[in-house]
This record gives sequence, structure tokens and C-alpha cells, in this order.
Amino acid sequence: MHKNETTELESSAEAHTQREILSQPELWQEVYQLVKDESEAIGGFLGPVLQKEDLRIVLTGAGTSGYIGDAAQGTLQKVWRRPVQAVPTTEIVTQPNSVFIRTVPTLLVSFARSGNSPESVEAVRLANACCDEIYHLIITCNGEGALANMNASGPDRFYRIVLPEATNDKSLAMTSSFTCMLLSVLLVAQVDALDEEFEKIQRIAEQGNVILEKRSLLKNLVLSGFERVVFLGSGEFLGIARECHLKLLELTDGKQVCMSDSFLAFRHGPRAFVNDNTLMVYLFSRNPHILRYERDLVEDISRDARAIYSLQIGGVDGLALPNSSKIELNIDPENQYQMIPATLVGQLMGYYSAVHSGINPDSPSVSGSISRVVQGVNIYQE
Repeated sequence: MHKNETTELESSAEAHTQREILSQPELWQEVYQLVKDESEAIGGFLGPVLQKEDLRIVLTGAGTSGYIGDAAQGTLQKVWRRPVQAVPTTEIVTQPNSVFIRTVPTLLVSFARSGNSPESVEAVRLANACCDEIYHLIITCNGEGALANMNASGPDRFYRIVLPEATNDKSLAMTSSFTCMLLSVLLVAQVDALDEEFEKIQRIAEQGNVILEKRSLLKNLVLSGFERVVFLGSGEFLGIARECHLKLLELTDGKQVCMSDSFLAFRHGPRAFVNDNTLMVYLFSRNPHILRYERDLVEDISRDARAIYSLQIGGVDGLALPNSSKIELNIDPENQYQMIPATLVGQLMGYYSAVHSGINPDSPSVSGSISRVVQGVNIYQE
């Protein structure tokens, strides 16, 4: 975290959001150490589970926590060599029999900041009820939450990872909690070789600081007053694009019109969303093959007669786009954690958009329609 900077809210008693955004590169290194310290216990739990040939893995959470699964799914499936599916708790609660298969051994990986939302707890209960053989990995920022303290399946079928207290964001919008839970599950997948991951974690911390040092660029883009913002990502970065979209929406209390999509899907109708006052945010892949498809789209958009402005995060060497800004990250194709720093782009844009609109980023929902822990959800039994 940068110690000697002037903050927009430094005189306010409520300045959590900015502090939580700026703290993340340091927290990522703490999360690495925490997972390393628990590696023997984590490996002892997961090892026998992952040896089951017919195992199925479901990643779940609600809202921001659900996007962790979207971002992690591909990497986990590649490492674990088992079917991995991201399904929000909000879908599990309403249609569990469309998610779980009773006779198939299942590992449910649950992500939750507080662990107190009704859907988080009910998803675990339903998994227990719908599967003959169920295992739970809980990743949460709150050791006192209801989710962290469930143990309905017995100790050999339940393991919880409680992240450092600093990841339990005090503000309404999830920021450090998202990136730290995402990092933790990716580290869990490498639990038998964590020493080899240390340099990669250092690298993403450096990349996170690069983005933080460029926050004046993001602030100026916000001050430019774009009517609409589009975040595009492919594969793991699609989950990040969705999270960036949600941060901008939440932190502006719905005032900023925005959307997210994959690069290829954007051609198939959603491109109609773009007008001449739209900012395109390109979260470029680390995969050279995927980059070729992404490059085709952005070059096509750059030829639009309306001179659409764009922001490039990472990307292709030698790609010169008119009406564009870029944050260079020197992407390493072998570093599976590099989606994580890109999340800071949406967080910072949301923060500055809130400040610019006169909204308190810590509690942006003026109407109270959204809250830090979801309210008003009734759980019904079939």
C-alpha cells in the first residue's frame, strides 16, 4: 500500500473502499503465506478427494463471490483434470436437482466474504441432501460467519480456509475479498508445489502496483464522462470483466450504464450497445491463441467511424489503436494468476466514478436496495 499519498476521503471516517483497493498487492502475499502454512492440512483433505476418478467439482458463491468461480474454473479444471463447473448459489438454491447428481461424488467449493448470506448456507445444506457423497471446501473472509462454522458432513468431508481479517472488506462492495479468495483457490490447486509459485505471486503484486500507479489515468477516464462502459474478457478474464462491470454498477448506485461480455460473443448482437460516447475496456488474455481473436475485434472497433475510445490492459505487442490508452503489464503466458491484478481496473473506475458523482463509495446504495450482506431472502423447502 502506498503510504504517503493524499486520498480523496482521507478526512472522512468512512474511507474503507479506497484503503481496501490499495491494500491488495500486499494482501496477495499474505494469502500466499497463509495457504503455504496450511498446505499440509489442505493437501491431506484434498488429496483423497481428487483421487476419485468420477469426481465432479462445483464452484459457488453469489454475486461477486460467484464470479470467482467464473474466473477460476478453467485453471482448476486444467490442473485437477476433473470436470469443474461454476454455478452461483442463487441457482443452486432454486434448482438444486439441475446442479447436483446424486450418485456422482462432488466437491463443493464455496466462496463467501461474510458467509452469512442465506443462499451460501442453503447451498451447502442442499448439496448434503442431494448428493450421496459430498465434500466441502469453504473459502471465506469471516471465521465467525455461519458458512465457516458449518460441519454437517463430518471432519473428513469439510475443510475451511479463513483468509486474513483485512480481506473482510468493511465497505459494501467486495474488492480485496474477491481477489484474495480467487488467489487462494488457485493456490490450493498448486498446494503440492507452492514454493514454485512464489515468484508468480511477487509478479502479480508488482503488476497490481503498476495499475495502482496508473490510477490517475483511470480517474481521468472517469472524469471524461463516458455515457457507457464495456468490459471485455475471454476465458478466465470474462469472470474478471463481469466483476469489473458489477463494481462500476454497484459503486455508482446504478448510475453508470455498463456491460460485460467475451470478445467473440460481443460481435453477436451486444455490440449494438456501443454509441459514440462509450469507453471500451479490453482485458487482454495471456493466451497467444486467444489474443489473435481479441486483436481482430479491437482492430475492427478501432475502424468504427464514431472513433470509439478504448483502454487496453495488457495486450499485444505492437498493437497501435487510435483513441486509446494502455496499461502495460508484461504478461507472462505461464502465470495463471495474472487475471487478478486486472480486477483493480474495475474497482478503481468504480471508486472514482462514485466520488465524481458525490456518492460515498463505502455505502453507495442511497435507496438501501443493496447491502453488504444480502437481506430479504426467504429460504423455502420443497
